[in-house]
Amino acid sequence: MKKLFFQTLGCPKNRVDSEVMLGTLLNDGYGLVREADDADVLVVNTCSFIEESKVESIDAIMDLVHAKANGAAPKKVVVAGCFAQRYSDAIQEEIPEVDLIVGTGEYHRIGDLLEESTDTQTTVAVGRPYYVHDTETPRVVTTAPYTAYLKVSEGCSQRCTFCIIPKLRGKQRSRRIDDLVSEASRLAQNGVRELNLIAQDLTHYGSDLKNGTELHDLLPALASVDGIDWIRLLYCYPHNVTDELVDAIGSIDKVVPYVDIPLQHIDDTMLMAMQRRTTRQITEDLLARLRRRIPDLVLRTTFIVGFPGETDDQFDRLSEFVAEQQFDHVGVFTYSSEDGTRAARYPDDIPEQVKERRRDQLMAMQREISADKLQLRVGSEIDVLVEGVSDETELLLQGRWAGQAPDVDGVTYINEGFAEAGQIVRAEIVQAGDYDIVARLLQP
Repeated sequence: MKKLFFQTLGCPKNRVDSEVMLGTLLNDGYGLVREADDADVLVVNTCSFIEESKVESIDAIMDLVHAKANGAAPKKVVVAGCFAQRYSDAIQEEIPEVDLIVGTGEYHRIGDLLEESTDTQTTVAVGRPYYVHDTETPRVVTTAPYTAYLKVSEGCSQRCTFCIIPKLRGKQRSRRIDDLVSEASRLAQNGVRELNLIAQDLTHYGSDLKNGTELHDLLPALASVDGIDWIRLLYCYPHNVTDELVDAIGSIDKVVPYVDIPLQHIDDTMLMAMQRRTTRQITEDLLARLRRRIPDLVLRTTFIVGFPGETDDQFDRLSEFVAEQQFDHVGVFTYSSEDGTRAARYPDDIPEQVKERRRDQLMAMQREISADKLQLRVGSEIDVLVEGVSDETELLLQGRWAGQAPDVDGVTYINEGFAEAGQIVRAEIVQAGDYDIVARLLQP
């Protein structure tokens, strides 16, 4: 049995690709090990969305190369994912110790590619990405048994000027509803209760199928799967949030009232420069419509600060907007200039210290907003998905209520009562922090 060490960087969409690669390799007879030194094959699935992720990818690759060089037995190093797709030539030239480079459209072939690779030169499998996995594709879920990501489409057909993803992942390719329902059913049979729907562009799901399929058609089909209790929408591009979709979110019990809708900015000049296909007025109307028609809605969004040409006045307008809208969760990124994007050619780049100051200012504001909003929930009842003993102390349980997505939001600490991991239980909020809450379980 060949021993496999596997590392995943980046977003949940990349994680699903890793799960497919793991499923493929384990089916081929590989065994997973925890330490690189113990493995025969070392794989890192990389990210290259922004500068920080590129540095992280390079560091991870070099760690595996060092493990290969210091190992007593021969090892193969595999670099997969977005960094591999984007920089395959540079990897070959600068890091010849890498044995196999696997692009974003070839990851499902990793087993065969490893068999074909040699010890004398780097094998490169990087082409235009057309592939999208289906329910028959081997997959090993690496999240906790009660939760999973369901990738409903691959690629993106938007043309945001700051984003390299369409060049790395290709145009949008949606999966069929029956295929997704089949995978959801299998996940439910294995104990999954929470499905987190992901895509580069979730709200345009189905548009490429050219048969009238839209996201609002998918939601009731997934809700019909026995065993699935929570369905959450992540990465909702603000364009194409139709009335039918809003109604589906608001009316289907299993679809939690949580929408992650990256807005990126609110100033009209910035939105035009980013090519976001919207305006401030349209955005404000959309947010009002969502809140009016979805009871107890929790909204998450992200913004980019320091985009080329962003003035103090434009940043102030963004800050005022965040203060006005009172989002539940906000993430802020400093702009990263990426070769191959239109924005990389824009003049008036903002100094890094200005970008960081704007990010810190916006996040400090959001911390206060989050704390105030959570404080208002003290005394209310919520459903909590129990995750087990707390990461902070063995004296508490930890979980998430419907308004907390995995990995990116806060958590719910349970200081009274007991439940098994994977149970969804009723609880009362008794205390609130900046991002986390404390609750006690209510006896049935």
